Amino acid sequence: MSKSLLFIPDISGFTNFVQTTEVEHSQHVIAELLEILIASNTQNLQLAEVEGDALFFYKENSIPSQEKLLAQIETMYTAFYGHLKLLEKNRICPCNACAMAPQLELKIVAHSGDLQSLNVQGKKKPFGQAVIEAHRLLKNKIESDNYVIISKNLADLLMMPLNYNSKLFSFIKSSEHYDNKEIKFIYSEIDNSLLKILPFETPELIEFKREPNLSFNININANINTVLEIITNYKYRKYWVEHVDKFDYNEAEVTRLGSEHLCVINGKHLNFTTVTKEGKPNEIVYGELTESPQPIDQLYQFFILKPINETTCKVTIELFWFAKSPIKKLILNLLVKKQFKKNIQKAINNLKAFAEKK
Repeated sequence: MSKSLLFIPDISGFTNFVQTTEVEHSQHVIAELLEILIASNTQNLQLAEVEGDALFFYKENSIPSQEKLLAQIETMYTAFYGHLKLLEKNRICPCNACAMAPQLELKIVAHSGDLQSLNVQGKKKPFGQAVIEAHRLLKNKIESDNYVIISKNLADLLMMPLNYNSKLFSFIKSSEHYDNKEIKFIYSEIDNSLLKILPFETPELIEFKREPNLSFNININANINTVLEIITNYKYRKYWVEHVDKFDYNEAEVTRLGSEHLCVINGKHLNFTTVTKEGKPNEIVYGELTESPQPIDQLYQFFILKPINETTCKVTIELFWFAKSPIKKLILNLLVKKQFKKNIQKAINNLKAFAEKK
């Protein structure tokens, strides 16, 4: 029987992260990172299981070359830390989960051995001593939480030097005893500064050199983070915005700059992108841009939250719109502005009632 590859990326710091941060956002962050790791699978590895904060991949009766394995490892580290950088740069949420996400790290274990399998509810599950050993290797005395382990069994199959060195990898020999058996391996800590993280677009702060077309203020007897969550988590939008037929958005994503969602109101499809603008000290600014509604060419809607105390905050809604033609401007002033004023006033009152009840 040919040897099989076992490959386990595991998010370091998961337990502390979910126990000390807001549950829903921590779940979203971990789900996004797991999706990123799955998408960065370039070697056609089979996903056997999602194990909380880890992914269990395998490649039955096949071992990639040393070059392909190390390239796969580097690809996953690059994708993982690239996404953390995106979360850090584009976040608008001040909660602990979103603030602490960049502190998460990644470890990867690669092992080889003979595989058996179990069929559970029609799904094939790898089984056997090699599977146990691969998971045991996650429990080790390595001081870092950002490293890759390659078992000696696998290194021998790859004919890989046990002291292999490159720009990114610097392997060291080690071993651990599990169940009265010694398992030898090599490991390398990963220096994130050496990863070639691709640049990503960071939306610029929107600047206006005039007063908003409409502005509304209200005090809400609820914590500022609760109100922000209600505004930015689109699953709550139906509770305070009237006449919404449908909301399409990524339910596994924490809303951040550049996030997109589709809102269908009274049959009209409005595509929104999350933006922001400069706020004053102690303010949190969340904004949305749409170019969908006629006769407007661009509509910016900003929610500006400022704490009054721990249980009360002030919410200001500002609307800026732009219309190029004189006819559009005339329609806006005569008809649309009045309708906007009516709809926003209802929405902000509903927001207050829902937040204070929640």
